[in-house]
Formats: sequence, structure tokens, C-alpha cells
Amino acid sequence: MHFPLSKLSGIVHVSTLHGRLDSPDLVPLYRKYRNMPVTSISLAQRAPLPWVNWVANIYHGLPHARLPLGDGGGKYLAFLGRISPEKRVDRAIEIAVKLNMPLKVAAKVDRADRAYYEREIKHLLTAPNVEFVGEINEQQKGEFLGNAYAYLFPIDWPEPFGLTMIESMACGTPTIAFRCGSVPEVITDGLSGFIVDNMDDAVRATKQAGTLDRAACRAEFMKRFSAPIMARQYVKVYESMVAAKSGAPETVPAGPDAEIDTLLTL
Repeated sequence: MHFPLSKLSGIVHVSTLHGRLDSPDLVPLYRKYRNMPVTSISLAQRAPLPWVNWVANIYHGLPHARLPLGDGGGKYLAFLGRISPEKRVDRAIEIAVKLNMPLKVAAKVDRADRAYYEREIKHLLTAPNVEFVGEINEQQKGEFLGNAYAYLFPIDWPEPFGLTMIESMACGTPTIAFRCGSVPEVITDGLSGFIVDNMDDAVRATKQAGTLDRAACRAEFMKRFSAPIMARQYVKVYESMVAAKSGAPETVPAGPDAEIDTLLTL
């Protein structure tokens, strides 16, 4: 919404786009303002609008102390998110039933998805091995994901990022994810989880999740998706944009920014 004002004012700016970009309504907007600098949260997110002025791709990051490494001692499968057609909790339930494993569903039902929930999902949650936990808060996520044997991410839409994948990764819990949207960029197959293309693959991969090293999964999170890494990348982009506007040379710290690291650990 700020594009018209930003274009007139000449103020240095860059916008991070967080949602899906495959709506036809966005095409005329970005054609009119195609020079507006924007940042993506995955390369897959760019696919519907590859011709806009992408200046950076920066993955999400999380404070590493918020979600500690878990041991998977609960021996259950986990589903976390919204109950909606694109999130496919029905697939998660089917995987759990086929493997005869307990599944905990921590999810909310938005008003827009209430009819879908009542019609398609509610009766599936009565299966003996399924526990509907309901919506959980940020403080509960570490225990919920850390105690899980594996996290199921059986999506059926072009996910721009998928924050729960890195939340699970932070806890050392392998993710079984369908190959959609950003999944191949976020999950390292065979390290932080398995990427699958169909239900049979998903069942086989879930069986094998216990063979993955949880500490290595956590290390992958620290290497790629910690909040300080994300913050330094944004600082670099912002400094670059200011330098380009002013004609001044770009100045970017060579090493880790201790102040950023400290603030984002809190």
C-alpha cells in the first residue's frame, strides 16, 4: 500500500513480501510499480512474479534459545498449524493411521475454514490414535515439537516459507514434507527431514525419520535459520539500498554482529 507514496517521496525503502504471490490481482500492481525494490522469503515465492525488482532473498530466522533441542521421547507424530485445505491435516492423519502411530494435532480453525473442518476433518480426529490438542502458544511449541518423533508437513499449496519447518528443525525433530513451494529450499533431504512426492513415500519416510541425527538437524537450523543470520542479511540489504541512493560506498561488518546476536537471543 505504500508504493504510491514511496515512489513520490523518493525515500529509500525495500519491502519484504511474506505471502503467496499467485493472485491475479497482484499482476497489474507490480506491473505499475515494477521498480519498487522487494525481498522474498524463498526463491519459490518469486515464481508467479519473476520479473519484479527482487533485490534479495532472505529466509526467516528464529532466536535459537527459544526452541531447545528435544529428544523425541514422546514417540508421537506432530502436526502444527491451521486446519485448512492447503495444510492437509487429513494426510497427516492417514500417515499416522497407516503406521499405527499416535498423532498430536496442535491446530486452530479459522472462521473461514470452519465449514471445511466440520465437513472434512472433524470426524477424522476421532481416530483412536489421534489427539486434537487445539491451538498452542509460542511457549508450548518447544515441548510439543521437541518431544515428537517426527513433524508432518503434508502441504498441498505453494508455501512461501513454512515457519513451522524451522521451528521443528530447531528442536532437532525431522520434518516429513511434501515437495511444494519452499520445501526443497528449507529442508535438506536426509539431514533435517525427508521430502516426499506422494503418500506412499510419506509413510516410508516417516518410518525412517528415527534414523536421522537430531543434533545434526539442530545444527542445520543454527547454520541456516537462526535470527542473527537473518538480521545480518537484512542489515546488509538495507545498507546496500542506502549506499546506492546516496552514492556512498557500502559498509557491511565483516564478522558477526555481537549486539544483534545478543538482542535476538532474548
